[in-house]
Amino acid sequence: MAETVDELTVSYREGETEIVQELDKAILSRGGWATVLFRYREWDRAKETYGPEKYSIRRYQKRSGEFRQQSRFNISSKAQAQALIGALQKWLDES
Repeated sequence: MAETVDELTVSYREGETEIVQELDKAILSRGGWATVLFRYREWDRAKETYGPEKYSIRRYQKRSGEFRQQSRFNISSKAQAQALIGALQKWLDES
């Protein structure tokens, strides 16, 4: 488990194979509750290559000196990411 927000990752290995490859992350909030946006891709065993980019927003709570994941929202495609950006931009422009 991670002790700092900067140590949080979605990377995951099974033996020599990196199953989930973290490409980037953006820390959206810090503190006792942290929010992190990850950009990643997953290993496709059948095709023996990485799949398309995916995105995940995850919330962590710090307990007993370690961050533990409390919730997540996975954005499964670039189209879904663009729709989310469009809706947020519209709301921000209206306010």
